[in-house]
Amino acid sequence: MSRDSQSTTQSSAGPIVGIDLGTTNSVVACFDERGPYILDEDAGPLVPSVVRYSSAGDTVEAVGVDARLRAVEFPDRTIASVKRLMGRSARDAASDQPFLSYEIVEGAHETARIRVGERIITPQEVSAEILRELKRKAEAALGTPVQRAVITVPAYFDDAQRQATRDAGRLAGLEVVRIVNEPTAAALAYGIGAGASAPQTIAVFDLGGGTFDISILAITPAEEDDNSPAGADFFQVLSTAGDTHLGGDDVDHMLFRLLATEISQQFDISLDRDVLDLTASIRQAIREFSESIKITLSAEESAHVRIDLGAGRFFERTITRDELDALLAPWIDQALVSCRRALRDSKLEASDIDRVIMVGGSTRIPLVRRRVGEFFSVAPYTALDPDLVVALGAAAQASILSGDDRSRLLMDVIPLSLGIETAGGAVAKIIVRNQSAPARAAETFSTSVDNQTSIKLHILQGEREMVEDCRSLAVFHLAGLPPMPAGIPQLEVEFLVDANGVLSVSAVEKRSGKRASLQVVPAHGLTRDEVERMETESLTHAREDMTRHRIVDLIANTQLDVKWIRAQLDRLSADLDPDYRADLEKRIAYLDDIITRAQSDWRSVDPEDFHSAKQALDEASVRMHEISIAKSLREDENHPA
Repeated sequence: MSRDSQSTTQSSAGPIVGIDLGTTNSVVACFDERGPYILDEDAGPLVPSVVRYSSAGDTVEAVGVDARLRAVEFPDRTIASVKRLMGRSARDAASDQPFLSYEIVEGAHETARIRVGERIITPQEVSAEILRELKRKAEAALGTPVQRAVITVPAYFDDAQRQATRDAGRLAGLEVVRIVNEPTAAALAYGIGAGASAPQTIAVFDLGGGTFDISILAITPAEEDDNSPAGADFFQVLSTAGDTHLGGDDVDHMLFRLLATEISQQFDISLDRDVLDLTASIRQAIREFSESIKITLSAEESAHVRIDLGAGRFFERTITRDELDALLAPWIDQALVSCRRALRDSKLEASDIDRVIMVGGSTRIPLVRRRVGEFFSVAPYTALDPDLVVALGAAAQASILSGDDRSRLLMDVIPLSLGIETAGGAVAKIIVRNQSAPARAAETFSTSVDNQTSIKLHILQGEREMVEDCRSLAVFHLAGLPPMPAGIPQLEVEFLVDANGVLSVSAVEKRSGKRASLQVVPAHGLTRDEVERMETESLTHAREDMTRHRIVDLIANTQLDVKWIRAQLDRLSADLDPDYRADLEKRIAYLDDIITRAQSDWRSVDPEDFHSAKQALDEASVRMHEISIAKSLREDENHPA
């Protein structure tokens, strides 16, 4: 962890952490002057919400990753998806029993409980074990005891479910200082509502591994005379809808069914009640490949699978994103039905929604993002990791309760310039600092290498001229371009910073029409002192930075020019006067020497001399261009179409 544990949100009672106690995974986060951040470990930020008990049920054997990995070995005493049972009656929970590997029984007051061996365990006790693991993780990261937490719950949770969550926190040794709705937490993570002068209506689209929720929120900004400690912005859930059995698992099942059917047809393996008659290991392999394909196709256009079926049999298949999209269409339609119901219940139209926030790992699927954007006619917020955004919002709420004001650096003006990396490691600034937000700007670029089929876009923040001196925000690729000579592609890159400080970057190659985009939160993780330091450094190094940037650009442009002139020299070898050709070759050799020296040490080169030499070559080559055109015309006359 790279944060300074001494600067976290603390009081005399210690830090307040934010916890997303999820159905599939749980996350813990904290807050300091740089904003909310996840408390991470080598095992990763996500703690699987899975607990394994001993055969008698009297002790806990594993929590988190190990419990999930070995769930197949101990199905009847490995408890997962316990969130579904929190605060519910045994009768209400009966519909979940077919999806669970353990036994649900009725306890006191008709509540749902879990039988493990001879012991009856409450859902609160299981959740408490998950919370204890998160508490341990937070204490290890912060180096201090953690006794207080903000915990998130779905907006549809009733009083009994919320109280059960509080009870779980108490059993884990945590004071639950606030229960926060998950959609509210997601909005807080983006800073939506902070400093706004007018009400906003937000939709939070939460599509996880097993469940789907859509919540419509009305955010009312504080009155000027409101001195409430919570910052006074009022978040009201207008409506919520969803499906407790709609999620990424369904995608895995669809892909499993596709692969299973094709394997059975190709190798004449019988199907028994639509389930493959294969060994458990092969079935597990197909499940894992199904999930892997889903993940791959969220970033790539195709995914290849090769499955060893034993006895010298191998199944190979390439699945395209278009094929997956066709499978997913009815699945996404189900989610949009819930969106329509939520809008109807809130008496709103899709056009009334100002912002859409994407939550849950399944919202990484490109088709989901596209269909949701089309449904609400607004680009969804995807800058923050959908698996982590709720925990980050819980940490933001914790900071409010601690009395610490969140410093939203991008609320009024853009404090640091935003740009992309260009050839040679230079930075082309698209939006410059101190512009008012929202702000929009675009610039056109091209390639410096022949036949590129993918262009890397490296997004940077800072005032210096070189990549190494700026802060990296994100990298994404515009792929699938047709091969073209260097300098021919026309890549238009647009930056848009909205009023909430979210940067959207889009890129389109105009000749092919290929597009790509992403979102980031540019100021996240920077304090005001760090912004001021970066500004000061940019002034201190301004002259040498500009000189270096100029030389880097000269190298890139000169290399393209020299490459073209060399090609023409080869083509026109018999048409050029020897003295003229020798003059061009001498000028090229001189520039080659400058480029070599500049690449070794840019300070060894005089940029004015470099520019003059390049300009002289360009002017000298004009005659060769004319000869080339004349030769092409003669060739066309001799070989008419």
